Parts: sequence; C-alpha cells; structure tokens
Amino acid sequence: MTSISEFMTSDHRRCDEFFNQAEEAVSQGKWDEAQQGWSEFQQAIEHHFSMEEQVLFPAFEQATGSTAGPTSVMRMEHDQMRQLFAQVGQALGAKDADTLLGASETLMILMQQHNMKEEQILYPMSMRALPDPDNTLNEMQQC
Repeated sequence: MTSISEFMTSDHRRCDEFFNQAEEAVSQGKWDEAQQGWSEFQQAIEHHFSMEEQVLFPAFEQATGSTAGPTSVMRMEHDQMRQLFAQVGQALGAKDADTLLGASETLMILMQQHNMKEEQILYPMSMRALPDPDNTLNEMQQC
C-alpha cells in the first residue's frame, strides 16, 4: 500500500507539473493555455491543501497534542501561497507577463521550500505519530 509520504509527494509533483505548464505558456505568450494551466494548477493545489488542512493536519495535531508545531507553519505557508495565487491570477487576467513571472518565481521558491519541509519532516513525523496512518491516507484520498 502507498504511504502518506509517497502519496503526498507524488501529488506535489503533479501540482508542480501543472504549474510548470502554465508558466511555460505565459513565457510563450499563449494566454489561453496559460489560463487553462493556471486553473488546473489552482484546482490541484487547493485539493492538496484540503487533504492536509481537513484531514492530515487535524489527525497529526490530535495524535501529538500540539497545534503549535509544524502544522501551524504549514498552514501559514499555505496562506502565503494563496496570496501569491491571487497576484498571479490578477497578472494573468491583465496578461502582464513580467508581473506574473515575477510572482510565480516567488511562488515556486516558496512551494519548493514548503514541499521539502513536508516531505522530509511532516509526512515522516505523521507516519510515526498517527495511530492508523493507512486510515488517514484513505480519508485524504476521499477528500
């Protein structure tokens, strides 16, 4: 069976692919493709965030008795990314490639750092702390 770490790391890569396609379309001035790619990216990343915020983080917090640890940091970073999503969306609507690519570069760096923390710290900690990680994974997949 797939682990939480494997499943969520794979989902990070899936989201990254949508992001890369949208960014590439912008750099080529293909605005319709960029809009489609950005929409697919946003749907994918918001689903990923939902699996974490609605299932994984609460399960981790209940298992560890702590809401001030890594899940707090991850939620804060999700909020920072959502602010950048809004900037990218505005630039996309205005077909402002320079602003969009600047915001997306910042977003990419934040996502890379965030994903690394989840993949190397939070997901392994979750698998050790959760009483039934397979059940939590099943709940995440149903989200």
